[in-house]
Amino acid sequence: MDSREAIIQAGMALIEENGEHPEEITVREICKRAGVGLGLVNYHFGNKDRLMELCVERKIHEIVENFQRIREETEGLAPFEKLELLGNMTLDFLFTHEAVSRISILTDMRAPKDSDNTNRTYAAYLPLVAACRPDLDGAGVRRKTFCLITVMQQMFLRCDTVSRQMGLDLRQKENREAWHSQMLHDILEV
Repeated sequence: MDSREAIIQAGMALIEENGEHPEEITVREICKRAGVGLGLVNYHFGNKDRLMELCVERKIHEIVENFQRIREETEGLAPFEKLELLGNMTLDFLFTHEAVSRISILTDMRAPKDSDNTNRTYAAYLPLVAACRPDLDGAGVRRKTFCLITVMQQMFLRCDTVSRQMGLDLRQKENREAWHSQMLHDILEV
């Protein structure tokens, strides 16, 4: 493995290990874990923040790429069931990998790009929303998909506030799944 990849792998591992406090990860820790000199982080990535963003982007990208495989494995399910399953898997990932997920979503919001994780997630959900609502034109499907992705991100980012307002602990899987199912019905009007 080359030094650049070793640094990325070390960064990803440390983000996972540090959970809620990825900002506490130091370049020294990353380089020690990767077995490389300190100067290589700046050489390859410019700074620690850019490295962290890249690590998070890669981790989320792996999950989004799995969506296609998951869609193929769920061929026997109705479109709404597939969408519900995929949404629950997405939310489980967000809540299980809170630090990575928070960095990813906030980075996408701060500096949106056509190739960011939010857009990749949107693209993965688009055909499922279209299958659930074949009566909608393309613009309608895109709006519903946008609403769905936005609600899921807010459900995660504002979990504590939403939980207080709704009287529902979204950190508990069964509560999250029930709320997600209701949101799907509300947004898709099915």
